[in-house]
Amino acid sequence: MAFDYSESWLERPSATPLSRSLPLRRARFPLHECRGFFAGILPEESKREIIARNLGISSQNDFAMLECIGGECAGAVTFVSAGEPLPKVNDRYRALSDEELLTILKTLPQRPLLAGEEGVRLSLAGAQDKIAVSVTDGKVALPLGGTPSTHILKPDSPRFAGLIINEALCLTLADVVGIPAAKASIHQVDGFDYLLIERYDRKKGIPSRGRFGVHAPIRRLHQEDFCQALGIAPEMKYQSEGGPSLEQCFALLRETSSAPVIDLQRLLDAVIFNMLIGNHDAHGKNFSLLYDEGGTVLEGYSTRLAPLYDTLSTVFYPELSGRMAMKIGGEYESNKIFPRHFEKLAESVGLTKSLVNKRVPELTEAVIVSLTKIDTTHPVASKVAALITSRCHDVLEKFRRYAS
Repeated sequence: MAFDYSESWLERPSATPLSRSLPLRRARFPLHECRGFFAGILPEESKREIIARNLGISSQNDFAMLECIGGECAGAVTFVSAGEPLPKVNDRYRALSDEELLTILKTLPQRPLLAGEEGVRLSLAGAQDKIAVSVTDGKVALPLGGTPSTHILKPDSPRFAGLIINEALCLTLADVVGIPAAKASIHQVDGFDYLLIERYDRKKGIPSRGRFGVHAPIRRLHQEDFCQALGIAPEMKYQSEGGPSLEQCFALLRETSSAPVIDLQRLLDAVIFNMLIGNHDAHGKNFSLLYDEGGTVLEGYSTRLAPLYDTLSTVFYPELSGRMAMKIGGEYESNKIFPRHFEKLAESVGLTKSLVNKRVPELTEAVIVSLTKIDTTHPVASKVAALITSRCHDVLEKFRRYAS
């Protein structure tokens, strides 16, 4: 696989690069330079293998998989075969009855992203069961053709009890403590729980009046995760396997953000928050850059740190790894993190030690207080909240001892 920008695109005054790792140039990008971005659009691990079997292609063939499912993807990119017109954004949806929705929720493990179903070309990165849908007035529908989705739908996990309850709690908690996060809510159909997450890379356009009343079209915003921006293949997303370190993440934001002071603080808060809740899966593909009109870096666009997503307490499940995806101050084990590790982190990412030493206990106390304001009546939510509270008290005790 290789990638070229067309001459007609390069000659446009308004031409923008597809990725920070794919700057505008006439020279061809060979596989090792372009695969990080393109493979990063596709599902991962077992989901990728199942999709490949269902479609009758090799699981290692990024190009063939993009051709089959690369219609509605993360960000604003759409893939079409050579010679075919770009799909019209014509609001083609297939409304789902409760029975159809239930069937999809039950069959997603065997048919990830509904790959192969007529009219459906959806691709989402990650290893969880999920699908892109449109939600209007509480009704769920499948986007068809070139129609943008509005939400990500995730069924509950048969392997990890209450996974979506856990994620909804942690995303809500982040929002309450002031860390921008994707909006998530739990829903149910015929006793089957599912999570709806509002897409931050989709935005309502300017309303207009048509044949069927006032309509606000959905506009795609471009985004890329940190691995894509750094040209790192998705299978290397963990730092221990060659993925980004926190030092690289902070450097990326400092170089690209249109509001670096704000975004560096937000990234620091996200690092602290993930440590507090015990989210050991906060790797390079779970942080993203979001591009919108009116800035620089990607010409003509502002570049900002995207809201938190795929955020949950992984330590709630003892069978999952006890090592964090990225080291804090040289330490992978979250329960072995002390103030000295945060000081080392501050030094390595260009922040002051005093700022970090103040922010950790400050955010920790905010998490403890905020947990009392969130609905944790669900048994899983209650246990996750108790675990997070206990972890927060341990962190506060370490900082109290250090201060004295």
